[in-house]
Amino acid sequence: MAIDPPPDPAPRTGLRERKKQATRDALTWAALRLAQERGLENVRVEDIAAEAGVSPRTFNNYFSSKYEAIVSRQGDRVRQSAAELRARPADEPLWTAVVHAALAPYGVSERIPDPEWTAGVRLLLGEPALQSELLRVSAAAGAEFTAAVAERTGTDARHDLYPGLLAAAVLAAQQTAQEQWLRADPPVPLLPLMRAALHLLADGLPDPSAGRTG
Repeated sequence: MAIDPPPDPAPRTGLRERKKQATRDALTWAALRLAQERGLENVRVEDIAAEAGVSPRTFNNYFSSKYEAIVSRQGDRVRQSAAELRARPADEPLWTAVVHAALAPYGVSERIPDPEWTAGVRLLLGEPALQSELLRVSAAAGAEFTAAVAERTGTDARHDLYPGLLAAAVLAAQQTAQEQWLRADPPVPLLPLMRAALHLLADGLPDPSAGRTG
């Protein structure tokens, strides 16, 4: 099944960029879907390109390997969060802006995932080659989110701990929510877990044992 960008009835500003992003999205989803269905070692660049309805040459214009294609969506989401943070109202409290920005790439869907899908993704994430690529992609995107936090707070990421620490904490909260989502039995929607993790962080991670007796 090929995934093509939807036709646009009339040219408008940014159309080229939107088409490029649609192709990139189609390739990332095709790579993830095929790797989940067939196993990572059984997927070639040619297979991903065919699934997305493009040529291998087009694939190579976007990604250097199947590993990068599979994990790149994580980096794209972090970069989108950075852009969202820069666009939030200037008078909005910092953590309100950060939570909105961090959740923005995940939309509003609270769909419960297919257990076979999450099981397949768990297996994929155990692949050393994917783990290495995910670290690389996440570090590059995390630097952009750090820069957005620095701009928002008037700090300097080269000398101040705050922007890097906040960005790292947000990314860790997202990763923790995603890991719990992949392990959940029965399956649960991702968005509520992501929202809960970020709000706990924004509230200063209050001690859950406080107030318990016995």
